[in-house]
Amino acid sequence: MAAEADVGILCHSSSLPGFRGVLKQRYTDFIVNEVDCDGKVIHLTSLEAPVEENQEVLESSSVTNEVANKESQINNVNISDHSKHIEAFESLAGKGDVEKLKDLLDHVSAGSIENISPIVLSPDPDKAHRTAVHNFFKTNLSFLVTDTIDGTDPKAKCVRVRYYPNKNGTHGRGKDCRRQGDNKRKNWGGKQDRNVKRGKYDGSLSGNFGQAFDSRGADEWPEDRGKFLRFHLCKENKDTQEALIVIGKMLGVQARSFGFAGTKDKRAVTTQRVTVFKQKASRLAALNNRLYGIKVGDFCYVRDGLVLGQLSGNRFTITLRGVVAESHDIIREAAEGLGKNGFINYFGLQRSDIKEAREYYKSTKNIDGTLKQMPRYLVAERAILACLKKNPDNYLQAICAIPRTLRMMYVHSYQSYLWNHAASARVQKYGVEKVVEGDLVYCKETEVDKQNPNKEDKTEVSDGDTGYEFDVIDDATESDLSQESVNVATIANADDIALGKYTIDDVVLPLPGSRIIYPANDIAETFHNLAGKDSVNLRESSHNVKEYSIMSVTGGYRRLIQKPLDYMWNIIKYVDPTQPLVETDLDALAKCSNGDNIIPQKPSNEILNVHEKSSILEREQKPQNNVAGGYAEDKLKTDAKEVNSDSSSESTSHTALQISFTLPTSCYATMAIRELLKTSTS
Repeated sequence: MAAEADVGILCHSSSLPGFRGVLKQRYTDFIVNEVDCDGKVIHLTSLEAPVEENQEVLESSSVTNEVANKESQINNVNISDHSKHIEAFESLAGKGDVEKLKDLLDHVSAGSIENISPIVLSPDPDKAHRTAVHNFFKTNLSFLVTDTIDGTDPKAKCVRVRYYPNKNGTHGRGKDCRRQGDNKRKNWGGKQDRNVKRGKYDGSLSGNFGQAFDSRGADEWPEDRGKFLRFHLCKENKDTQEALIVIGKMLGVQARSFGFAGTKDKRAVTTQRVTVFKQKASRLAALNNRLYGIKVGDFCYVRDGLVLGQLSGNRFTITLRGVVAESHDIIREAAEGLGKNGFINYFGLQRSDIKEAREYYKSTKNIDGTLKQMPRYLVAERAILACLKKNPDNYLQAICAIPRTLRMMYVHSYQSYLWNHAASARVQKYGVEKVVEGDLVYCKETEVDKQNPNKEDKTEVSDGDTGYEFDVIDDATESDLSQESVNVATIANADDIALGKYTIDDVVLPLPGSRIIYPANDIAETFHNLAGKDSVNLRESSHNVKEYSIMSVTGGYRRLIQKPLDYMWNIIKYVDPTQPLVETDLDALAKCSNGDNIIPQKPSNEILNVHEKSSILEREQKPQNNVAGGYAEDKLKTDAKEVNSDSSSESTSHTALQISFTLPTSCYATMAIRELLKTSTS
């Protein structure tokens, strides 16, 4: 893994001494709660589906029995009745797929539901054409439901077509067809389907490709109900994708049906919002008894699904155990200093455990052996190796084998690398006390969210697993910015400084791109000189490959110093190293599991106390800090409370420091911890 100095992480925002402490000794020592775009901290407070939906489930039991009685009733399908549609489909899809469709219609006409298998159309790399095929069936043959699956060719998807009868025994997309589909899914995955998974697909009717059926388009949905179910996902010691894969398998939906604002740390307890397309809350609520380390709740229906970056930040509650310092005064001063001085807003290191695999490949050049040692989540590295196995000398093709969205991240990561070095140069030369002439600062005249200047980073980057891993530095992922977003910075002149118009909190540095300006002092040269060593021109592209060019991204600005918002800290004395020192959302729900599974919303300002011979944490609640819009006022909120356990002597007890704070998107909690401990995160 790269050292901090290799990626420009060199300085601290204060000269206060650090101390020793253990981060994430237990995963419950690192708690992350998402903060939505309205500034609300997301908690899991209820596991129950909405009351009206529970009533709907009860009323539907009689309908289910009716469906079971009529399951064998299938209206006759006469191909001649659909001759015009079949002819139109031939012009759209070709003769081969028309024959498959005719066979499916014959089976619908002649057999029972149990004997009807889906068909898979020919591989189709054209997404627009696949959309046209989906729309054809919705418009002309509405009793057939389609979805998209992976084909034998990884570059081309396939449209799968299946039959659903509705609750009245007729053809269509009735609201109970999904229920019947769930009951019959096991009958659609017979021996032929298992052969398909082994690569023996022959285009026959049972072309499942072994993939779960997509729920999209299968059901009618109440017009007054949002098409997306939004829920709060609370997980322990699991990454976001892992948790959603588990839930998706239980629901029988593909992972792409879920939407979320950002990935969260794995070794942590995290709560975030998730959306899923056209699923009932009652179905998800019923999963809670089967989920381990995962709970879902706080259900509601919304019109739009969540997308990456749709959040304003994260609320962290971090416990450093085994704290050792010369005196408690050092701990107190460091904790107070973090709130007062903040931390240098570095992009943090991303962790990946591939050292052994790299050394193995370097010494043996054995690609197959290296792939066995390479974790599957390292998509980029595995793609490069797989391509080099086929084309050993074609390095450009190997780079292009990386998925495009991931290839773009390397450009963003290089932006982060340059920014870190420039930030260190700025602090080393001018310190962190004041603005100097030529600094870039945020325009006070613009209507910019001054408390969240990192909003150009559209994709959240957490301090843990983010789906893709790099062994260098994390990326400043961004989308194209509006003109307003890139025009938020100006150059501080001598008059501004004389008038005290700006403070160090206003100083920003650019993320290089096509629509930003650089500082009007020697810090600008740090960017250009460092890029020049890599033969990179920050003013124009030297090649025509857009996705590998700095000029292909618009750029943005990032605050030099970030202060933790709504900040609190307290020192805790404890005896048992395994003792929980903070109550999580899941703990709170477990305590009321014999009740109605509803807990009150947590106030943002909590002090946690450990009492004698008890691992139960009681709350001494303080007045809640009002953070309008997420970050309305950046006021230091320190509330130190030292708690002693009388159950043992001072010599046998341990010390922990617990801190709670909110950070905007793309800011790193590990950089705040680095400032506290004065210890490298590498």
